[in-house]
Amino acid sequence: MHPIDLIRKTRDRQPLTDAEIHFLVAGAAAQSIPAEQLAAWLMAVRLNGLTLDEIRSLTLAMRDSGVRFDPHPLGKTAVDKHSTGGVGDKTSFLVAPIAAACGLHVPMISGRALGHTGGTLDKLESVPGFQTALTLDQLAAALRNAGAAIVSQTPDLVPADRVLYALRDRTATVESPALICASILSKKLAAGLDALVLDVKTGSGAFLRDPAEAEYLAALLVSTANAAGTRAIALLTDMSQPLGSAAGNWIELAEAHNLLRNQRSRLTEDLRSLSLHLAAWMLHLGGVADSPASGYSRAEAALANGSALDRFLVMIAAQGGDPAVFDHPQAFHRPAVTHSLIASRSGRITAQDTTALGWAVQRLGAGREVADQAVDPHAGIHFHFRTGDLIAQGQPLATLYASSSVQLAEAIPIVESALTGSDLTGSESATASSSIAPAPIVQQIIDAARASAILNS
Repeated sequence: MHPIDLIRKTRDRQPLTDAEIHFLVAGAAAQSIPAEQLAAWLMAVRLNGLTLDEIRSLTLAMRDSGVRFDPHPLGKTAVDKHSTGGVGDKTSFLVAPIAAACGLHVPMISGRALGHTGGTLDKLESVPGFQTALTLDQLAAALRNAGAAIVSQTPDLVPADRVLYALRDRTATVESPALICASILSKKLAAGLDALVLDVKTGSGAFLRDPAEAEYLAALLVSTANAAGTRAIALLTDMSQPLGSAAGNWIELAEAHNLLRNQRSRLTEDLRSLSLHLAAWMLHLGGVADSPASGYSRAEAALANGSALDRFLVMIAAQGGDPAVFDHPQAFHRPAVTHSLIASRSGRITAQDTTALGWAVQRLGAGREVADQAVDPHAGIHFHFRTGDLIAQGQPLATLYASSSVQLAEAIPIVESALTGSDLTGSESATASSSIAPAPIVQQIIDAARASAILNS
């Protein structure tokens, strides 16, 4: 085989065979195919797409490009959750310990912040000593101790994805549903999962804002995972405003810890609800709940009785972190600069540009523009409102935490322009009669049958 022949076939919309796809993936993993040829093939995929059979073949070839983790000798069903990313999305810190408390193992391979979305690993590494780069043996040990572990991709796990993802990021080929599906699922399937719950975001802060595009990706993920032998379901969820009240690193972890301690707030009910829905499906697909409704009840009980909090703290310790920082989370929070954003006039917040808010968080120092850039664990934003709230003149809208006054000055106008409402846009003052119903946090459940119908429509 020769890469040029395969580039030409994909360019001309001729399907590749399993052997041809495995040849490309093996060449990527071994770096024996030049980067420019891989980039040309990725662009052909971005422009012309792949068939469902090709996507399944690509996913499995990438899964098998390195070592694989086998959780089954540990004696429990392995289930995970994956989110397509958003602003303030900290559900992993809730669903992983909830599922572990209910008898499942959760080997969660997560990522770092890049662009406007935060990174689960960056948030966890705000805890002193916490280690995300575990070997597979260390991952197994952490699962034995805590039932859940949240780790980074190892050098030997799905090496083809590291090469192809880096090329996609540099060649404007990220937004390919086929390549997104293969990248996500190859890592999840390499973790030996029995079941997977997918949280596919839509709305102003989502990677895919168009609901039809998000629905298609969700269906593609579910269909491909099921075809590979992993039970899967997708929840299409709202990302038209930040999830919960915090967006950053440490402050998100502290917010999740508050919910694990049963400290509820109007500003975090969406986070609690979504986490329980995701955990419910994890428990159902994992075989410890006979229905999603039963799973929801079990998940809620794990929050109420403190068993999920216990699993969370054991997980922190099992990965080298110091659980004592959660004894006084406010004292641990030490931002370099703090600023309170005040409403200039009364009105109602009618909408939010959540992607812009994510970029503001990144500008404050909590995120990164390039892969090796350091992040500030204490930077971020606390929001003091939800979309639809009436705001009084002089009321605090948000508290911003930054690495420097320069970063703060850059982020403030981004936040101001991201909020649509009479207090910031100069339109007429809103009244109580012009109330806004919030979008449902879970908008659609996509199972295997629904996925098939979407893909064949």
